[in-house]
Amino acid sequence: MDLHSVDLNLLVVFQHLYNARRVSRVAETLGVTQPAISNSLARLRKLFNDELFIRTSRGMLPTPMAIELAEPVAAALDALHGVFNRELAFDPATSQRAFQIAMTDIGEVHFLPKLMHALGERAPGITISTVRNTAVNLQEEMAAGQVDLAVGHLPDLTTEFFQRRLFRQKYVCMFRPGHPLDRPTKSRMARMALEDFEHAEQVMVVAAGTGHGRVDDFMARAHVQRNIRLRVPHFVALADILHATDLIATVTEKFAQRSAQHFGLRYVDHPLDLPDVQINLFWHARYHREPASQWMRALLFELFSE
Repeated sequence: MDLHSVDLNLLVVFQHLYNARRVSRVAETLGVTQPAISNSLARLRKLFNDELFIRTSRGMLPTPMAIELAEPVAAALDALHGVFNRELAFDPATSQRAFQIAMTDIGEVHFLPKLMHALGERAPGITISTVRNTAVNLQEEMAAGQVDLAVGHLPDLTTEFFQRRLFRQKYVCMFRPGHPLDRPTKSRMARMALEDFEHAEQVMVVAAGTGHGRVDDFMARAHVQRNIRLRVPHFVALADILHATDLIATVTEKFAQRSAQHFGLRYVDHPLDLPDVQINLFWHARYHREPASQWMRALLFELFSE
């Protein structure tokens, strides 16, 4: 018997008949007419060359062949059900899913504390790994499912990707309290003078390919003279550096707000009208309808969208 000639719906009818033993009950369960079930039974009899079910006063009793077929048919249907419904069974409360999310280190500072707290309450078995969006071939990794989501300013992720805006933010200048530029003002966010910015010793985070790198390029094109004293490849130690020196830094306002809270640092409006950076959530089209991905995307949007 060739499988291409088998209508799998017939096996569904077989299983229901084996369990219910009555054509009327199977028709009601499957939402079809009794003649439709009788027609399926006739096709099953022809397929297996056996009566399969004999009509009696006690219902449709299975023949020895039907009894022999019952277990493998049930196992096959269960396996198919598992294949077609495996993602539908995603339950964050019990899932052991491991997500890999691409983001910058400044993204880790902003997203991970709140995200991990929420997962601890809602999905304690889910784990998170982060990867730098500039350290891998992000498009290929996301297409292959090796990176589930990406967060940040990623203009190269266009075709084949969905995206959703989380928030926009501006850039500010940050420095330690008591810095020579930490001057009393009537406005909490007074703008730093361009001359002061150019003369101040600065720490620069080299982050090509990110929103921050785009801002550095903007200042270079504007011929701003920056007194760069220190260059670092990440934001991890930036707050510590500023707290202990007279260096200043150009950073996003959200990073400045967190640094002010935890390190007592100060920040003011940037002297240049720098372009705002838009932070988006990205995912590959292949996984647009994957329930686990949908759940994580909804959680990130709930926690961080503005």
